[in-house]
Amino acid sequence: MTVEQNVLQPGGAAKHQQTFLNQLREITGINDIQVLQQALKDSNGNLELAVAFLTAKNAKVPQLEEATYYQTALPGNDRYISVGSQADTNVIDLTGDDKDDLQRAIALSLEESNRAFRETGITDEEQAISRVLEASIAENKASLKRTHPEVWSDSPNPYDRKRQDNCPVGLKNVGNTCWFSAVIQSLFNLLEFRRLVLNFNPPANAQDLPRNQKEHRNLPFMRELRYLFALLVGSKRKYVDPSRAVEILKDAFKSNDSQQQDVSEFTHKLLDWLEDAFQIKAEEERDGEKPKNPMVELFYGRFLAVGVLEGKKFENTEMFGQYPLQVNGFKDLHECLEAAMIEGEIESLHSENSAKSGQEHWFTELPPVLTFELSRFEFNQALGRPEKIHNKLEFPPILYLDRYMHKNREITRIKRDEIKRLKEYLTVLQQRLERYLSYGSGPKRFPLVDVLQYALEFASSKPVCTSPVDDLGASASASGTLPPQIPPSTTEQQGPSSSDVPSTSPVQRSVIHKPFTQSRIPPDLPMHPAPRHITEEELSVLEGCLHRWRTEVENDTRDLQESISRIHRTIELMYSDKTMVQVPYRLHAVLVHEGQANAGHYWAYIYDHHQNRWMKYNDISVTKSTWEELERDSFGGYRNASAYCLMYINDKEQYLIQEEFNKETGQILVGMDTLPSDLRDYVKEDNKRFEKELEEWDAELAQKTQQEKLLSQIPRAPAPSPAPVQAGEPEYLEQPSRTDISKHLKEDSVQAINKALAEQEDRGPEAIMDTAIKLEYTRLLKLAQEDPPPECDYRLRHAIVYFIQNQAPKKIIERTLLEQFGDHNLSFDERCRNIMKVAQAKLEMIKPDEVNMEEYERWHQDYRHFRETTMFLMVGLEFFQKKSYMEALLYLIYAYQNNKELLSKGPYRGHDEELISHYRRECLLKLNEHAAALFESGDDQEVNNGLIIMNELIVPCLPLLLVDEMEEKDIVAVEDMRNRWCSYLGQEMEPNLQEKLTDFLPKLLDCSTEIKGFNDPPKLPSYSTHELCERYARIMLSLSRTPADGR
Repeated sequence: MTVEQNVLQPGGAAKHQQTFLNQLREITGINDIQVLQQALKDSNGNLELAVAFLTAKNAKVPQLEEATYYQTALPGNDRYISVGSQADTNVIDLTGDDKDDLQRAIALSLEESNRAFRETGITDEEQAISRVLEASIAENKASLKRTHPEVWSDSPNPYDRKRQDNCPVGLKNVGNTCWFSAVIQSLFNLLEFRRLVLNFNPPANAQDLPRNQKEHRNLPFMRELRYLFALLVGSKRKYVDPSRAVEILKDAFKSNDSQQQDVSEFTHKLLDWLEDAFQIKAEEERDGEKPKNPMVELFYGRFLAVGVLEGKKFENTEMFGQYPLQVNGFKDLHECLEAAMIEGEIESLHSENSAKSGQEHWFTELPPVLTFELSRFEFNQALGRPEKIHNKLEFPPILYLDRYMHKNREITRIKRDEIKRLKEYLTVLQQRLERYLSYGSGPKRFPLVDVLQYALEFASSKPVCTSPVDDLGASASASGTLPPQIPPSTTEQQGPSSSDVPSTSPVQRSVIHKPFTQSRIPPDLPMHPAPRHITEEELSVLEGCLHRWRTEVENDTRDLQESISRIHRTIELMYSDKTMVQVPYRLHAVLVHEGQANAGHYWAYIYDHHQNRWMKYNDISVTKSTWEELERDSFGGYRNASAYCLMYINDKEQYLIQEEFNKETGQILVGMDTLPSDLRDYVKEDNKRFEKELEEWDAELAQKTQQEKLLSQIPRAPAPSPAPVQAGEPEYLEQPSRTDISKHLKEDSVQAINKALAEQEDRGPEAIMDTAIKLEYTRLLKLAQEDPPPECDYRLRHAIVYFIQNQAPKKIIERTLLEQFGDHNLSFDERCRNIMKVAQAKLEMIKPDEVNMEEYERWHQDYRHFRETTMFLMVGLEFFQKKSYMEALLYLIYAYQNNKELLSKGPYRGHDEELISHYRRECLLKLNEHAAALFESGDDQEVNNGLIIMNELIVPCLPLLLVDEMEEKDIVAVEDMRNRWCSYLGQEMEPNLQEKLTDFLPKLLDCSTEIKGFNDPPKLPSYSTHELCERYARIMLSLSRTPADGR
């Protein structure tokens, strides 16, 4: 990136200098603005070199005079801060002995960069954009094979590429150009911008103007952009190819490097080019007045910088386009804006005598289209590379900007002071509440109300007369007896020695139980420790105090929580009064990036203002969407997707989204009627070419149909009956009546055969079969190599995808393919029947020593096991979502056990173990809560039902959760379930309930990990491959929309 830096010439003023400073601060972690500005100056505005300079191991920190940073504070400077001169090339002294190789390399690179700029007039940023554009075009022309999901290949069937009704037109990804599609679609769907581009006419004297660099670049690009917009309006294609527009950009610069372009860089530069193109037109049409540039009017605003430097106040007006915002450390868009509008110690702005420095920004003029650039990358000093920030950042569909306007600055300052005071008070209340919720002086702390309750439970427990140590010691002795109960003395409270314990005393022992810590629990141990001696009077006083203190603590905690909630609500409503909701901006587009800092994919969510719905523009795919989907993909904090750029429009400026009307009839103009005559002709010609493709396709199909009809009339010998299915043949290659998988494979086989026939029409059946098998294998290999989302598991579509991912032997795959093409379901026409016969003949020729049939059967058995596990998981999750937890549990138990067995053979043999474990655990916890609620009801029938759930479902499953000590969440869940039931021991209840609880608890607290026998696996429904894939995708998608806690 390069900042244009000639501050003495208004046309070359640095519009975007603040953007670079913010990006440098985010990437390097350096907050000293003087250091950042000096780095930009020394690197001549090249952001990459500035980062390298600042992060180099032995780089010297540049020193800058104090006056440099605030030179824009002088009156008359209405552009961005100057960061240096292009002529300043002597950045580093190369003659010194103390410079390392990196420093010298940076210096040489800077000199070369500056020399290239002086010779060509092309900035480094323009060269960087050129590199990716050139690589994209070259990649497209070379028709390189790809596996990345953002690159699309055209379907040979033109009907697959036909636009449906008035569905929006997509843009083809011509090689790492999803950023281009996202930005162009966002701007195209801004109707005022669309009109400006479509109605742009090149200057009349364009041929006579000097062919300078800008004109050579901008005017051809505007021509291709008009053509592209016209196709997006009136094309009959589902998507159009933007290669010509991209190629114009590439041809403007020369380079050979390749990289994925950044949305904010491209948007920034695109608007610059459009601004230059419209400026040429505006200067031609002016009548003595200063020309107005519609791009500037649409996208650029102004803010007033009010600051203090060493006690001296200054004011300065600056222009901005894309407004940069930091994401790290903020939870919503308003917090980002507040931080961006205030820099430094702002308290000094309102005082007369202060040496502190700082500045505030106040919008004086907002653009109709306001774009926020969200900085989601930071430089990791330890790893030496940039990393993406995945933190969640919320933003509203309607954004009120009144609080940031210069005209409201006095009332905003008052409100900010009030919010600051409230937040300080809020901090005090939260600290006080924390003392109640985390009480204690040690490393482990507990809610004070629970501490008092525990003390009350301990004091109220039945007294015993021996210490736990003595009792356990006695239980370990051979006699197994205890001394007679006598009133304890002071010395006895320390515990009697072993010599004081008579071995013949017949008194019954009192047992002390230590839950969850012993491998074998004696059945007669009680559940709780208790005081050794306490009088009724002492207990009465203590219970009274503890009850009173607990009530006081509960009241104090509740009052604090209510006060905190009230303050939060007051802060939220601080700017909701009528005077502060007069500047509404509506969210128009969200540009989303999924991936990491060095790679990823872009798409856009764009609001259809006339249909009142969100649309998702993902290259050639344009689909209806929802605000919920936008939130999931754009807010961040979930997966690797998050918003990178937000485009808001002034909600009161209806011309931005208003349809065009016919001046004579007053009717709305739609489609081709909105295009100027030259573009209408251009689109008609393209539509004619596409209609010709459709006609040729129809003629080709008609010819094939006629040929097949003639062939069917030729008499031939009756076909032999199909060969019987071999005994060892997998189930999913058998009769359709038994499974639908064979039908699914039949469709794939026919498709491969048709492609092979199209390529080798004159060859024999064997050659066609070989080609068809190669085509089918290539298709399946591509599926196996893709990285699909969780809802799309290609292993379910075909066994060979599963085999490839798990590195099955080549002979296994070859035989499976032959059996697919030798299936008797292909005998429906002559061509397929001939190929089927060839495949069956080849199967018979395979010798026993060529393919190990036992190994072959094991692979297919594993695949059947995988599909069965998938069905267990799918049905279990469906029941879980219906809250049928008892039905869900058994399916999830078998899904987990089967999946664990599969994963023991390889990481791609089964499903996500953590996912199954989570829902199995959640099922048990919810059933435990339900059973506990039934027990608490006290009704005999419901109590029995609750204990049946525990004894027949929960208790048998606990060893499954405890068998793997590495699964910490499972162990915690078991402890939670046990603690829930143990908590009843200190409560008063009916004798029959106490008896049932006493009988049940030993089973629950059994620490044995011996797995009990289960019922037979639940019966699975019969699903076709299509049904299985569809239902699996549906359930996995529903899970992604409602992520569960703890996963």
